[in-house]
Amino acid sequence: MSAYLILKTLHILSSVVLVGVGFGSAFYLFCANRSKSIEAQAVVARFVVLADWIFTTPAVIVQPASGIGLMYMAGWTFTTPWLAWSLVLYVIAGACWLPVVWLQIRMRRMADLALVQGGVLPAEYWRYARWWEGLGYPAFLCMVGVYFLMVNKPAL
Repeated sequence: MSAYLILKTLHILSSVVLVGVGFGSAFYLFCANRSKSIEAQAVVARFVVLADWIFTTPAVIVQPASGIGLMYMAGWTFTTPWLAWSLVLYVIAGACWLPVVWLQIRMRRMADLALVQGGVLPAEYWRYARWWEGLGYPAFLCMVGVYFLMVNKPAL
């Protein structure tokens, strides 16, 4: 197998991890929040934060590194339209993801505290949850756009 195909496989697998773990963990926290169960919210928020550190963060790093490697090996440039748009969408998704990480860490702390104290989640938790969810939609749509561009490589 050539170096290009090995790198392409790594790029595809890391994109699957990035989007799959992101979408999956977002789904579970979304559902836990709808349940209004502090126990569920605390446990799921803990695992969502953990999944971001173990899976999403490395994939966020591997994606551009492997993509740039593939770009050079294939002879493309940053001005190739589909590639340039892929990078723009990836940066927008990242700009949404970074505050989401911050928000979910705080949400995890608030849920853990409410669970230990036997109380209710503060209004701040729900405000953070709205922002967390609101930033997740454009990030996900941007990644769908990146997938479309990577697979189709349209002449724009």
